[in-house]
Amino acid sequence: MQRERPVASPCVSVCALDEEDICTGCQRSAAEITRWGLMDNPERRQVLRLCHERAKVKGLLL
Repeated sequence: MQRERPVASPCVSVCALDEEDICTGCQRSAAEITRWGLMDNPERRQVLRLCHERAKVKGLLL
């Protein structure tokens, strides 16, 4: 059985944290960025869902 490839980081090389410690580029929290390398794929997918929701709330998505 072939192992699943790791879910790619959403980093867009715009690394700056806002007042809520959320990256303005990828919408991950500082804690999520720090832990990314230790996360399994289900946890990474959950973080990506959170990033998407944060971007929607901030009006960054159509």
